[in-house]
This record gives sequence, C-alpha cells and structure tokens, in this order.
Amino acid sequence: MLHTTNPVIKHKTGLLNLAEELSNVSKACKIMGVSRDTFYRYRELADEGGVDSLINRSRRAPNLKNRTDDATEHAVVNYAIDFPAHGQQRTSNELRKKVVFISGSGVRSVWLRHNLENFKKRLKALEEKVARDGIELTDSQIAALERKASDDEVCGEIETAHPGYLGSQDTFYVGSLKGVGRIYQQTFVDTYSKVAHCKLYVTKTPITAADLLNDRVLPFYASQGLPVLRILTDRGTEYCGKVEQHDYQLYLAINDIDHTKTKATSPQTNGICERFHRTILQEFYQVAFRKKLYGELDTLQSDLDEWLAHYNNERTHQGKMCCGRTPMETLLDGKRIWAEKI
Repeated sequence: MLHTTNPVIKHKTGLLNLAEELSNVSKACKIMGVSRDTFYRYRELADEGGVDSLINRSRRAPNLKNRTDDATEHAVVNYAIDFPAHGQQRTSNELRKKVVFISGSGVRSVWLRHNLENFKKRLKALEEKVARDGIELTDSQIAALERKASDDEVCGEIETAHPGYLGSQDTFYVGSLKGVGRIYQQTFVDTYSKVAHCKLYVTKTPITAADLLNDRVLPFYASQGLPVLRILTDRGTEYCGKVEQHDYQLYLAINDIDHTKTKATSPQTNGICERFHRTILQEFYQVAFRKKLYGELDTLQSDLDEWLAHYNNERTHQGKMCCGRTPMETLLDGKRIWAEKI
C-alpha cells in the first residue's frame, strides 16, 4: 500500500492501491478511468523509484551556469537540517548574517534538488543524520521534532484495517424549525468505507448519541456480518462522562466497543465527520431548505434518509480507500478482504 500527501500524484497512488486491494487491474482501471498501459507505467515507476518517482519530471536540461555555487548550496543544506522549522525566506535572511548571499527562491531551488522542500522532509533528513552520525540535538531541533509529534497526533491520517474497525461519530447543528425548535443531527461515518448513518433529534444528550448506534449503526453492521470495534468522538458532554452514570459510555461498554476521544481543541482529529458535515450541508440541507418548508421533524428525516441512500449507494467518493467507488461498494470489497484475512 502506497501512501502520499502530494495532491499531484494522489490519483496515481490511489490507482495502484485500488488494484492491489481488488487484485484486479482491469477493474481498478475501469473504476479510475485510465488505461492498463498507464497503470503498468505507474507501477513500473513506483517499483523502480518509490512514490516520489510518480511525480512528472521536467525534461528540460538544467542551465548549470545559473546554479548556486557548491559552498552556498552546502551552507543551505546544513542550515535546513540545523533549523528544519525555518522557511525559505528566513533561511535566506539568517544566511545573509553569515555572509552567504542567496535569495528565498534560490533556497527553495536548493531544497528541491536535495529533497528538502517541506518541513517533514527536512525533519526526515535530520532524523537520518542523527541515526547516522549520532549528533547531539540543539534546542531548535528538539522543538521541531516535538512539533512534528504534536502535529502527527492531531492531523495524522487515520489508519483503518477494514469496515467497522473504526467509526467516527459527531453532532451537527442543523438549525431551528418553527414549531419544532433546535434540530441536531447525530452522525456516524465508517472511516474505511465512508458509509454514513444519520438521525435527527431535538436535543443533544448521551441518550440521543447512543440511540443512533442502537437504531441505525449496530443493526446495519450486524446485517453485514461485521463488528464495530472502536468509535472516535470529540469530548462533548454527550459522549464523555463516568461509565456508570453516562448513557453513551454505558452503551459502548455493554456492546464491548472501544472509545477513542479526539485531542482537546483539535476538531480536525475527527476530520472525516467534519468533512461529511460540509458535504451534507452543501448537497442536502441547503438544497432541501430552498425547495421546501419543513414543519415536522419526521418529514425532514424522511428526505434525509432518501439522500443518505443516494450518498451510500450511488455517489462516488474520492477518499483514500474508496478511489472512485461508492461507499457501499468499498464496504463490500473491504468486507471480502477482511473475511480472507481471518
């Protein structure tokens, strides 16, 4: 399985990962809309040079007369490892104090040649140097490594092995209906397949959070023969509390479901649910409220269920695991892979 955060080659790694998952090159190419010749060209590049070789390289011959001299280039590379958190302009300014004159764009060009163009790559170079030479870290280097650890905890990609392995649950404030009051949506999204379940309530309590699992989520996964092993939520009062006094926590304990909570003040940790909320706002609620005046919660719930059926079964998804398939197709394919593993 290939992993990258580079949006330029994300579709290429997605194609290779999908073919590996399905064990069927033709089907993967058909889903992604590319030829098999293109697939084999991508795979050959990845086999020979790794993920980075999938980036299109310029065929123009470099003009060596304009290249930075070796001493300056060496100084830029050393500074990048000594101060990995500094950007290109600050690097240029600091090197000027050492009588090394190079522009910010010149620093960027040197970084690109040495694969140091972003913070993560400069940290990787620092870690390799520490492992190779056993150098003693400076305060700025330690701070950069601690910052990376914190960023990984908050923004790192969610690793999920199969459908039901990890679910993401959150509360979404829909709005206020005349005669009904405030409307809250309980949302559950499977982080592997992106299959979503939603239910509307007039309160935001532990009971409503547990009711979504009891009424929609667990029956669905039981019908598919899949377990729900773990759920990720924020630290809202509807999700957190003492087990013996909290309905949601008690429900998870009874059903042997592990509960993982996001880092405080970091909603991006639960980004899969947050991104789904943006989608449902733009594609369902904003459209539905322009077309119809709702006076009852049941009417809105009925239209929501109809849209969810379209989302899960007909709307293609470009997520990490879906790769152009619908959420239900991804779930069924993942279910077969999980069954083979056990």
